[in-house]
Amino acid sequence: MLFLTSIATIIGLMTALASLLVIGNHWFHVADDPRIVAVEEMLPHTNCGACGYPGCHAFAEALVRGETSPGKCTVGSPADHVRIASLLGVNVGAQEKQVARLACAGGNNVARNRAHYEGLGSCAAAALVAGGGKACFWGCLGLGDCDVACTFDAIEMDAHRLPLVDEDRCTACGDCVEACPKDLFSLHPVSHRLWVACSSLAEGDAILADCEVACTGCARCAMDAPNQIEMKNHLPIIDYHKGPFTGEPTQRCPTGAILWLDKEGPRKGRAAKKIIRKGELPEATS
Repeated sequence: MLFLTSIATIIGLMTALASLLVIGNHWFHVADDPRIVAVEEMLPHTNCGACGYPGCHAFAEALVRGETSPGKCTVGSPADHVRIASLLGVNVGAQEKQVARLACAGGNNVARNRAHYEGLGSCAAAALVAGGGKACFWGCLGLGDCDVACTFDAIEMDAHRLPLVDEDRCTACGDCVEACPKDLFSLHPVSHRLWVACSSLAEGDAILADCEVACTGCARCAMDAPNQIEMKNHLPIIDYHKGPFTGEPTQRCPTGAILWLDKEGPRKGRAAKKIIRKGELPEATS
């Protein structure tokens, strides 16, 4: 009898609490602004986060509150931006499209491995085993975690196991940034065409035994653009606030580690060694 009484008491309490929740929801519920639903329908539903909000619904709420502008969505079409602005009675605004950039050009035709990795086909897993086996500790491991992480099909692995980013498809969601265990990806406006495709902190020509396109820290690019580029830890650092930029700092780079990126692909300077090898380099010897 005591057991049944306890069960009945618990059920009674649960019923009372549920009733209070229903009553509270009825009296204190704040109806969503119908404009939020309308705005969200005009957004691309990619939930990529490139606008700075966790998804399209949160971005729609911010638009209705007047915290941001339609043009901050770099994935949606200009026509949809205009429709949203017209609905809300605001300016379209604008934000330059951002894309993911890879700070490495060391595919397997120019960069060596010092050890043969066998295990899970994942950069994150390989990086846990002595850094992944690549002779250049800082280089791309080429196992495609970024490709797997990209839900917009904006990344594919080329013939030399190096990620290629499709600027048109990239939404700057940042998934590849999170996925890369070597921290080689970062998000940049598309106008950042002058680019250092290397992350090696080694100094001097010795690094070329490991990667033929590595930065040797020669500083010629910094000499040719002293107001825009400075050397830190043997790498050129570009100050993108000091434009306009041209491809001139690439011209004397002996390895092509600093590039000019355009829609047709990366362009090296005239002094860069031409790479004609198609096959994979053999493993480095100790």
